[in-house]
Amino acid sequence: MGEQVEVEQLKQKCATGAAMQLVDVRSVSEYGTGHVPGAVNIPLELVESRLGDLGHDPIVLICKSGQRARMAAGLLEPCRKDVSVLAGGTDAWRRAGHPVIANVTSRWSLERQVRLGAGMIVLAGAALAVTTNMHWVYLSAFAGLGLTVAGLTDFCPMGLLLSKMPWNAPRNCSGSIVDTKNRSCCG
Repeated sequence: MGEQVEVEQLKQKCATGAAMQLVDVRSVSEYGTGHVPGAVNIPLELVESRLGDLGHDPIVLICKSGQRARMAAGLLEPCRKDVSVLAGGTDAWRRAGHPVIANVTSRWSLERQVRLGAGMIVLAGAALAVTTNMHWVYLSAFAGLGLTVAGLTDFCPMGLLLSKMPWNAPRNCSGSIVDTKNRSCCG
């Protein structure tokens, strides 16, 4: 499932101008917390549907530590033979002291917010059912039903509601770039 490329090997390839496409397979919010300069974001769950977005150059897959990148390599294996994985991922890149591009004001993904909200509803319903009145168990059941419907229909009213919350409102261009000595991965 794709050969591994060490951080220093990738750095050297960048320095020599080797043709390659860096693809970060983490979620959008993880990508925003810091990514290898020059890497494009194609989350793991979208890799197969975005094959057309992958150019003809060899691909280096990147994630936080390497696990999701290996999974993505497995998905791409039937289609592409020129796929490698950055060993240790972005964590290893940072540990080596190389620059990352980060939006320090990145927010939680909507999916993560829904999981947190649903989990809190289930927990509250269960706790209230045990401590006050058994009828509170229906609150947990309601959350479970909502998650089931969302999974079956791909329509999530909780996600729609959360998307309208003030913390999810569009921001002006106040994000910042960190470690910008050089925006190429050769930094």
